[in-house]
Amino acid sequence: MNTMTDNLQALTLGTDPGSGSLLPTQMVDSNHPAVQAFAREHAQGADDRERAVALYYAVRDGFRYDPYRVDLTHHGMRASTVLEQGVGWCVTKATLLTAACRSAGIPARLGFADVRNHLSTERMRQAMQTDVFVWHGFSEIWLNDAWRKATPAFNISLCQKFGFLPLDFNGVDDSIYHPFDRSGQRHMEYMRHHGSFDDVPLERLQADFAKFYPGWGGVAGDLTNADFEIDISKEARS
Repeated sequence: MNTMTDNLQALTLGTDPGSGSLLPTQMVDSNHPAVQAFAREHAQGADDRERAVALYYAVRDGFRYDPYRVDLTHHGMRASTVLEQGVGWCVTKATLLTAACRSAGIPARLGFADVRNHLSTERMRQAMQTDVFVWHGFSEIWLNDAWRKATPAFNISLCQKFGFLPLDFNGVDDSIYHPFDRSGQRHMEYMRHHGSFDDVPLERLQADFAKFYPGWGGVAGDLTNADFEIDISKEARS
């Protein structure tokens, strides 16, 4: 593992969660009826660990990952919007998992890090002009007196199609991106940890997206008219 990954795992242990990790926020809208219904349906198990694991897989595989569908508005970033649209990207899928955990009475918050993604599409590289993804999001769930990191971004069907190693979560070990894919190519490299938040720090995301991706403008622009899985498939074949 690289040093950044080691540091992320070292941050697992922490103090008792505050009340903020159980309360609804503007974007982690755990009090939304649709989020509450989702949590009731999927938070199955004998204890918080089993229920959190069940929620993780419900979010990971129940919602298609699509980084072309970034919408940095309050509505676009809400957990309930992922339920409405059936699709999300790393931050919004983590927001849904966090909201569902809170709705089920399990303390949860959001963590963020910058990552170098070695498997983005040419269309994304042209729009972003870099392979660095700022403010990659994941959930941090309080289980057995420690914060456990859970990354529900890549749905299993996407992983199977394109050779990504799926991220599993057992409620004990951190679930963070693999440094390599199935074929041994570089996959994800953690570069900078931004910290943990009770809600999406939207203004900071908007400012950094505008700064680092001036050709993208913070909202996906022409990416919204493209198909991520088709682009990935073309590059996988080549």
